[in-house]
Order: sequence, then structure tokens, then C-alpha cells
Amino acid sequence: MEIEERKYPGELAFPLQIHELAEEYRKAATLLLRLGRPGKPLTRAPFRLSAIHAIELYLTALLLHRGHSPNQIRKMQHDLSARTELALEARLRLRAPNIFTPSARTGNIS
Repeated sequence: MEIEERKYPGELAFPLQIHELAEEYRKAATLLLRLGRPGKPLTRAPFRLSAIHAIELYLTALLLHRGHSPNQIRKMQHDLSARTELALEARLRLRAPNIFTPSARTGNIS
């Protein structure tokens, strides 16, 4: 008797679809941020969870795009550190503001 391997829901998704889902979570995080109340850190928890999930999905989309298998990615579970390491190996470039430029000090985007 042959055992059929079960597929998990996201296994057949394309990188672009995962990226689009990440965008939706990012938009949701932006909306949830507005619901947070000063002095009440728990009111920001839904924002943080949505933002973290968006980041996880963006990293997953990049890894799929760069040829990593869905099974390999799934084995990482929710380990953002492992995803980030692979994403950096896949040429992800993180940008940090240069504190010595006038736009970084004033918040203006040039």
C-alpha cells in the first residue's frame, strides 16, 4: 500500500502569490497600528503579529523565487532567523538609513 504525501496549503503557491499575501498582512498591520493605545502595550500586539507575519511571508516569497523548495521552507517553521540567513545568501540587501545625511536626520526622503 502506497502512502500519499499530504500537501500543506501553501505548497502550490507561487512566489508572487506569497508576496501579494505579505502585502495584505502589511496593510493589515498598518491599520492595526492605529488601534494601539498609549500606555497599553497589549493593544499593539495584533499589529506586531501581523507585521511579523508579513515579514515571514516576504522572506518566503524571496526564497521561493530564488529556488528554495516549499518543503525546505516549511521545515524552518516560523524561524525568522533561519529564513533571514537564507535570504541574505540569496542576495537580500537590507537598507539602513545613513545618519550622516540630512534626509535621515530630518526624516525627508530624497
